[in-house]
Amino acid sequence: MAVPEAVAGLAAIPGVRTAAELGEPTVDASTSAGSLPVVAALARLLPGGLRRGSAVSVGGSIALVLALLAEATQEGSWAAITGMPEVGPVAAAELGVELYRLALVPNLGAELVAVVSALIDGFDLVVLGPAAIRGVQPQLARRLAARLRNRGAVLVAAGPWPGADLELRVSKRWWRGLTDDGFGHLEFRDVVATSRGRGAAVRPRSVELRLPGPRVQPLR
Repeated sequence: MAVPEAVAGLAAIPGVRTAAELGEPTVDASTSAGSLPVVAALARLLPGGLRRGSAVSVGGSIALVLALLAEATQEGSWAAITGMPEVGPVAAAELGVELYRLALVPNLGAELVAVVSALIDGFDLVVLGPAAIRGVQPQLARRLAARLRNRGAVLVAAGPWPGADLELRVSKRWWRGLTDDGFGHLEFRDVVATSRGRGAAVRPRSVELRLPGPRVQPLR
């Protein structure tokens, strides 16, 4: 599909308009305030939820990226995932994402700014995959950050993001499911997730989680 057709398709989604149609966004206090909820297992990492108008960088786990969308979509928020063609609806549903409120845009094409701006203007949560964020310069990140604040959306980058308000990292992975003699199927993995950000989140927080699975589970 050509890029103009892809942008036109996004604009056809209820509530989504292109950046050209919008001009300079205006501040909407009703959307820029507050936060989006997260599942209970992630509450220790994000005590106040996902703050509207912020950018979150997630490293080391696509499952954790999807888990961030679960509670918000179940509570009525809309989410879009772009630049992650390997992610399908089955994987999202297994982590608790409400598929009715999820849009998948596998390939951004060449018009990254136009498409991402349209998504920010029309969705509560916008996920950018590694292919989409590769090479993003600080100047562009600042432009998108301003739009996030004005629209009250949350950007989740599956990898490093310049000036991210919060960084989540996954380490110490232990796969489970195999028997002692090495037979069986890998069913889930235990990980340590750490968050660190600005302001009240400057002090690192860590929690042990079980990923993936029908729901994210705390180990303690």
